[in-house]
Amino acid sequence: MAAAVLTAAMAVFGLPVAKDLSPSGFSDPGSQSAHAATLLTDKFGQGDVQMLIVVSSPDGIDAPRVHDVGTGIVDDLKTDPHVAEVSSPWSAPPAVAADLVSRDRTAALIVAGITGTEAQQQTYAKEISDRVTRDRDGIVVRTGGTAMVNVQITEQSQRDLLVMEGLAIPLSFLVLVWVFGGLVAAALPVAIGGMAIVGAMSVLRLVTYATDVSIFALNLATAMGLALAIDYTLLILSRYRDELAAGAPRPQAIRRTMTTAGRTVIFSATTVALSMSAMVLFPMHFLKSFAYAGVATVAFAAAAAVIVTPAALALLGDRLNSLDVHKLARRVLRRPDPQPVPVEQRFWYRCARSVMRRALPLGLVVVTLLVVLGAPFLGVKWGFPDDRVLPASASAHQVGDQLRTEFADNTDTNVTVVVPDAAGLTPADLSSYAAELSRVPDVPAVSAPTGTFVDGAQAGPPSAPAGEHDGSVFLTVTSNAPLFSDASETQLDRLHAVPGPGGRDVQMTGTAQINRDSVDAITSKMPLVLGLIAVIMFVLLFLLTGSVVVPIKALVLNMLSLTAAFGALVWIFQDGHLAGLGTTSTGTLVANMPVLLFCIAFGLSMDYEVFLVARIREFRNHGHDNDEAVALGIAHTGRIITAAALIMSISFAALIAANVSFMRMFGLGLTLAVLVDATLVRMVLVPAFMHLMGGVNWWAPKFLQRVHRRLGLTEEPGPTASPTTAESTEQVVT
Repeated sequence: MAAAVLTAAMAVFGLPVAKDLSPSGFSDPGSQSAHAATLLTDKFGQGDVQMLIVVSSPDGIDAPRVHDVGTGIVDDLKTDPHVAEVSSPWSAPPAVAADLVSRDRTAALIVAGITGTEAQQQTYAKEISDRVTRDRDGIVVRTGGTAMVNVQITEQSQRDLLVMEGLAIPLSFLVLVWVFGGLVAAALPVAIGGMAIVGAMSVLRLVTYATDVSIFALNLATAMGLALAIDYTLLILSRYRDELAAGAPRPQAIRRTMTTAGRTVIFSATTVALSMSAMVLFPMHFLKSFAYAGVATVAFAAAAAVIVTPAALALLGDRLNSLDVHKLARRVLRRPDPQPVPVEQRFWYRCARSVMRRALPLGLVVVTLLVVLGAPFLGVKWGFPDDRVLPASASAHQVGDQLRTEFADNTDTNVTVVVPDAAGLTPADLSSYAAELSRVPDVPAVSAPTGTFVDGAQAGPPSAPAGEHDGSVFLTVTSNAPLFSDASETQLDRLHAVPGPGGRDVQMTGTAQINRDSVDAITSKMPLVLGLIAVIMFVLLFLLTGSVVVPIKALVLNMLSLTAAFGALVWIFQDGHLAGLGTTSTGTLVANMPVLLFCIAFGLSMDYEVFLVARIREFRNHGHDNDEAVALGIAHTGRIITAAALIMSISFAALIAANVSFMRMFGLGLTLAVLVDATLVRMVLVPAFMHLMGGVNWWAPKFLQRVHRRLGLTEEPGPTASPTTAESTEQVVT
């Protein structure tokens, strides 16, 4: 009852969280590009984000009707208190107006800077879009730019979340019915998942009061909350049924279950949470948000599993197995009840023994296969998300396509150079600097400097006044180098190599610089994050096993399990094979996504590692030799890992239905990582490697053995399933 009341309260507080979340957060807020953007906003009134409005007509932009529509929109924007500045072909000087007209003069671009916080920007941009976007007798008005990309990503993500829940929850429930038979038993893990999801949403809403949180963290909370809650509940219920099948009274069966499987759940949850918490070390709010969501989701899933599940088992009693569809099916088909199967005849035991008999060739084949599948990742190219992450039907995507194909000047490739301290600089200093910038290859033009001089005159196009500069100034470098290409990177290096005017420091911003800063922020933190995750996983597995070999083996195999997923991301979403699974391929990957995938998938791999190694060690501690302990451990966890991986992959595969491309990429990557880990790695490479290592698996230096005896974790109860007891889920899963 207490859990139900708490869940209801968290749902009331947490479910409205989407309106407080941000669609951005991919860039480093402490980078030079971020500082330059802040200066442009604070000192030059450029607006916090840019909104683009394209007015198109086959009659051409000079037609009176088109002129009236365009100037009407400009007048409307100039009276809006949330618009900082407006440029258009009908109001800008001729030199600027030329860049705001398409090559065939059938489309015109209106540029507006939107002010306010991220949440306010979305509200203001949506209001403006609703006002100006309507059919005007053949004159088409579309809205785009960063402001509308943010609006439409938020709206699309909320729709995707509903679709994902509509797919994942019923499909997961059907699999649980298939695994457990009883509808009541199948409903319990789904209920635990619901508690984990609303709990994570409540935490995310609390975090929004202190910092920005990405709206995409909500997708993770939903997918992972359902998947992990089902995983943990499945492990507990399976062990509980083992205990009952071995003849233990119900109270004793619950106690033994929580002493073994319950402890494994807590230990597993700790490994997953710590792995995902490492993302908080990155400066991007996008990655930090997934750390918040991941840790909160794991904590609630584990807490609900170990607190609510045993209480439900005690309350339900025999009713746990009520509404058993397996019994109903056997009665309808007039088939006998399944008979107990000796452990040696079970599929997973025979599979493990077969693998260990051919350990070396099978291990080499699987390792080679995973390395080959991961090879495309060697050609990865990093890029920054733009309007093309949205479906082609989104107006922001359509406006972006128009800019790339119909307009001579694509502002996305431009680099803005800001001189924060321009005190004492003369127009000659700035002109000389602009001339040097214009000599860099693929720079067709550099704008006149914009700022305020000592005499009070405004510097800017078409010419700079005499006098000395007393504040800040910026210049816009037009670039012909394609974004995210080698030419763009080389050009950026050469622009940085040009000495600042009068020896002053300069800061650059623009898509190319933002992307470089983001990649640098990730690569500079990556060694620390990887090292921290490796140390945490090593220590935890050592405490579980008392071995230093098993943790090293787990780290190596977990890395291998991710290779196929990383290779698939590049092959499909960067290179465009399989038509990018319905997304627009840009020839790049968002740098944040592989990092996110690694931290989450690595933690989930350790989840299955703990399930399996804990049971292997349990059998070894009760007198079985290495190979027999491995075979028995796999026999008793193979069906659990298979069912858990299937259900988890359903939750993550539901993300593939997302219409935001990098979330579709994220869903596919996690699905592949989970399936590869639960099959090729956990059921082939683990027994093969543990057979080849033999007794060395459990080796540790003597001083660490003493540490483990004092601090390590031990299993009190021994294996309870007799060799001839058929486990309830074994009949179904295998």
